[in-house]
Amino acid sequence: MFRRRPVVGQRRGPGLLRTAATTAVVAGTATAVSKGVSGSMDNAAMSKQQQQEAQTAANQTQAELEQMKAQLAAMQAQQLQADQAQATTAAAPSAQPDLITQLQQLAQLKQAGALSEYEFQAAKAKLLGS
Repeated sequence: MFRRRPVVGQRRGPGLLRTAATTAVVAGTATAVSKGVSGSMDNAAMSKQQQQEAQTAANQTQAELEQMKAQLAAMQAQQLQADQAQATTAAAPSAQPDLITQLQQLAQLKQAGALSEYEFQAAKAKLLGS
């Protein structure tokens, strides 16, 4: 009958082809994971850089806004001072004739006899003191 082939020894563990295939799958997976992690890190770094640039731009805009506000406040203060100076200059000449007119009216009242010397002096002192 048929003769059996003698068994030299049974193999232990996976065969050569199976080992090569497993190694290829593991290496491919490791490469894909490595690229994915690297890409994620690159994206995270790029995102962080964009956020920093946006923050820097926002800070610069805020500083420019504060500077403009300070300039506006200074200009308003200058305008207020100019308006006050103009009002004072305009009020001073008009106050002088008004004071002179009032003193003349007091003198006329005194001459007409409506005011005594004491009343005249008191009213004149009041006008000149204020």
